[in-house]
Amino acid sequence: MENYKKTKIVEKPCPLPFTDLPPDIIEMKVKDGSKIRNLMGYAIGKMELDSVRQILFTGSGKAVSKTITCVEIMKRRLKELHQITKVLFKQIEEIWEPIVPEAGLDALTVKRNIPAICVLLSKDALDPQEPGYQAPAPLCGWHSSGLDRPLHLCLRGHLFKPSSVLVV
Repeated sequence: MENYKKTKIVEKPCPLPFTDLPPDIIEMKVKDGSKIRNLMGYAIGKMELDSVRQILFTGSGKAVSKTITCVEIMKRRLKELHQITKVLFKQIEEIWEPIVPEAGLDALTVKRNIPAICVLLSKDALDPQEPGYQAPAPLCGWHSSGLDRPLHLCLRGHLFKPSSVLVV
């Protein structure tokens, strides 16, 4: 491949794996270069509105982990969100042209399947029989206390018995 350069990448359109989505659903297309704070600022602002009931996060390739991070931040900030996750593969075509056209080499087309993820978050209940469904996390005492994690895990990541922690 040292005699070729990648000239074009074509992503094949992939239908969303969810049926019956409202036409005006907010779709957050997470890319590898997306800034999480920008994505979350917009997404949380929209989901805090009463009129918005669902949001869809999608990402592929290197952006899959960033997509999951955004979903987890959203679920932590807005409690009681139902979730359905679908994992799929998206096909891309890479066009490689010869660096020296006079060398007699042909252009190459490489088809690759890359992982992709679609996560639907909803304020309303979703079908629990749907594969990939996750119910909202139950509210524990430490959630309502304003802490991000249980007190016995808060101090520099060390594990403490709750009875050994002095609360002032």
